[in-house]
Amino acid sequence: MQYLLLIYRSEAELSKMTPADRQAMSAEYGTYTQSIVQSGHFKAGDGLQPTTTATTVRVRDGKTLTTDGPFAETREQLGGYYLVEAKDLDTAIGLAARIPGAKEGSIEVRPVMIYK
Repeated sequence: MQYLLLIYRSEAELSKMTPADRQAMSAEYGTYTQSIVQSGHFKAGDGLQPTTTATTVRVRDGKTLTTDGPFAETREQLGGYYLVEAKDLDTAIGLAARIPGAKEGSIEVRPVMIYK
C-alpha cells in the first residue's frame, strides 16, 4: 500500500538556521532518502518552496479565486513529502519516525486512495 508522509515544521525556525545547520539537515535528508530508495520503500518525494510562494485556489459560483500564500496560518507549515510503499500502517509509521524533520516538526501519515 502507498502512504504519503507529509513533513511539517516551522518555517520561522527554519529561517533561523545557520548555513552549516542547513547543510547538516540536507545531508541527513540525503542519507534518509538513500536508505528508503535502497530498501524499496521510496516512490517519490520532494521539498517544497516556502509558503510565501504558495497560491491558494478556490472556485466559487464558477469563478476562480486566487489568494497569495497558504490556506491557513499555522505554527507548522508543509515543507515536503515522501510517497512510500509500505506493507502496513506500522511500517509507514516506522518510516515516518526516521524522517529528520520528525525531531522538530511532525509527520502526517496518510494512506493513498486506490481507485478501481
